[in-house]
Formats: sequence, structure tokens, C-alpha cells
Amino acid sequence: MSTRLRPGHLAARVLTFLVLAVAAVAITAPFLWIFRGAFSGSDAELYRLPPTFDAQNLTVRNFGLVAEQVPYFRFFLNSIIVSGTVTAAQLITCSTAAYAFARLHFCGKNVLFAVVIGSLMIPIQVTIVPLFLVMSKIGLTNTLWALILPGIFSAFGIFLLRQHFLSLPRELEEAAKIDGAGRFRTFARVILPLSGPSIATLGILCFTYWWNDLLLPLVMISDTERQTLPVGLVLLAGRFSTGSLGTIAAGIAMAIVPVLVVFIAAQRYIVQSIASSGLKL
Repeated sequence: MSTRLRPGHLAARVLTFLVLAVAAVAITAPFLWIFRGAFSGSDAELYRLPPTFDAQNLTVRNFGLVAEQVPYFRFFLNSIIVSGTVTAAQLITCSTAAYAFARLHFCGKNVLFAVVIGSLMIPIQVTIVPLFLVMSKIGLTNTLWALILPGIFSAFGIFLLRQHFLSLPRELEEAAKIDGAGRFRTFARVILPLSGPSIATLGILCFTYWWNDLLLPLVMISDTERQTLPVGLVLLAGRFSTGSLGTIAAGIAMAIVPVLVVFIAAQRYIVQSIASSGLKL
């Protein structure tokens, strides 16, 4: 049987490839320019239009200047602590709450779930002042706890995992129940091992969001040493953006690396989570 494509199918594939290639270039070009700028020996090169990606006049001096101008690695450590702690907490709270909404029967479940989903429509700008007042009353402002505690629960994470748990066959839980497993053991030994892609997706999205969050640290933290990386990059840029472009690019490049590594390591889980709606039996 011939596997030759029809002219129409071939043209469609070529067009699809061209569209994806253009999109890939559009997405990667800013990142390449940032990394090129981080090694630039002159800010004048970064003001050229159109932008250039040539490998001339390279230097690593900008990376040293980052640490000299601001406590960059302290910002980096603070972001790791906040993002890592919030991500771990959300994976625990969201998975358990989602399992309860998906599998347990209790009074007011639908109303409570509607409230959780409704909270997604409330922007952070509406709650930031009451949140600041609460943190101030309990004495947690200007500490990393003021950034960690508001992120322990996630309505989006609960919704995401609940939808995945609903797609799992109930026969698996019934089989575990016949074997004498209780709710917690069934959740830990049956549900969670089958939910790796969805949990990994939530972890990546959560880590990325809190790694890039600027508003909450800007409001809650006044001590420079306790700020996170996004605020640190603003400080690095200087007032009225008067900082060196090469130094700013070096700071941004180092900030991108952790998120890039996490995404590359776990991107297959995102694809599996999107492509799969349950078990393929």
C-alpha cells in the first residue's frame, strides 16, 4: 500500500510546519536576546534596532556586577523558599480537597465547591489590602510567611485535580475497598500513583506563578534582604530604569534558568495531563 501523501495533505502539513516554526521563533527570540545581552560587553549593542544576536564582544562581567549591585543570591534563595514551600503545600492541600470533592459525599458539597470556583473570579487586587491587614494584625508582615500562607490553598488546583479524579474508574477504588483498604490508603496507594501527570502539571504551574509573583512581595515585604527575585530585578533596574542593560539581562537570565529546568524536566507530564482524560484501558 502506498504511503504517499495527497498534494492537499502535503500542503497542509507544510503550512502547519511553517506556522509552528514562525511561532517557535517568535517565542524563543526574546529569550535568546536576553541570554545574548547577559554576555554583552557594551550596552550600546543592546540598543540596536533591529536586535542583533552576533557573538562578538562577549564577557561574563555582567554576572559579577549583579551580585555587587544588589543581594541577588539572597533574593534567589528567598524565591526558592517561597516557591518551593507553596508548591509542596498546594500539592498536599489541593489533592486532598480535590479527592474529597470528587469521591466523598457530604452535606453542602456542591455549594462549597461552587464557593471555591467562585473565588477564581476575585482578582488579587481586591483582596490584597484585607490580606495585608490580616498579616499585619498577626505580626507576619515583612516575613516570608506573609508570602507563603496566602498561597497554601488554590481554587484552580482543586478544580484541576478534581476533574482528573472524576475521570478515574471507580472500579479501582471498589477493588481496593474489597482488599480492605480505607479511604486514606486508597487515596495514597491507588489515586495518587495514577495522577502523576496532573499533579506534576499543578506543581509546575504553581512554582512558576510564585516564582514570578511581584505584587505580593512588593506589598508585604519592606526589608530589602527579605525580598524575592522579581522585586530584586526591579531594584537591579534602578529608579527610572537607569541600570545597565547588560547587568539587568544577566539577572533575568539567571532568574529564568530554574523555571526553564523545571519545565524541561517535567514537560512530558504536562502533555500527558492535557492529552489524557483518564486511563487508557
